[in-house]
Amino acid sequence: MAKKKQDTTRLLQIEQAREEHERTERRRRLTLVAVCVLVGLVVVGAAAWVPVANWMDRRDAKAFPALGVPAAQAGLSAVQNDSSAGINDHRPTGEVIAYRTVPPSAGPHWAQPASFSRKFYDARDRPAIETLVHNLEHGYTVVWYDDTIADDPAQLAALRNIARRYESTEFDNARKLVVAPWKRGEGAFPAGKHLAFTHWSTAAGRRQYAAKVSGQAIARFMRKFPATDSPEPQGP
Repeated sequence: MAKKKQDTTRLLQIEQAREEHERTERRRRLTLVAVCVLVGLVVVGAAAWVPVANWMDRRDAKAFPALGVPAAQAGLSAVQNDSSAGINDHRPTGEVIAYRTVPPSAGPHWAQPASFSRKFYDARDRPAIETLVHNLEHGYTVVWYDDTIADDPAQLAALRNIARRYESTEFDNARKLVVAPWKRGEGAFPAGKHLAFTHWSTAAGRRQYAAKVSGQAIARFMRKFPATDSPEPQGP
């Protein structure tokens, strides 16, 4: 009887060990399956993210074009013609000049223009208006932007991109562009307009306003009013 009892106990221990082994194997298989599923999800997710990311890039590029909106969407005003008086009318540096238009397209100015090499300014380093009017006399187009544009990262970036296209290490009349802020307190643009293109032609000062940044509109304005059509196109 004692031997029979020992045999029964031995069989129970073997059965318990077998069941424990099977439970361990099931846990291992389930863990392996879970890991494989997780890896699969990561791979599929990564593959799916590529077209999604590309779509997002295209969407953002469409929303914020690198060179601004097409001219037809820029909210352009008609070109206004101002007096061209002020040729070679140099005033002492530091004298505040009261201009008749906002912004000026011609008029008296300080003796030294801004450098040809610099195309973009912000509110911290912009030359005086009287300095940039001298640039106008030399055939530059000056694009002024207000605080609305300055506070819009996408449009400001587009303006910077446009300005870079006109950078040059050599003097070139076709690259006479300055982009500069029109500061609060210097006068108001027409309602709904946030940029102004200005040029000093021999016959008249030219002004055109825009609601949005447009490299195409700026290029068209510069082709219509080139540097050669200015009082002193040979000036730097």
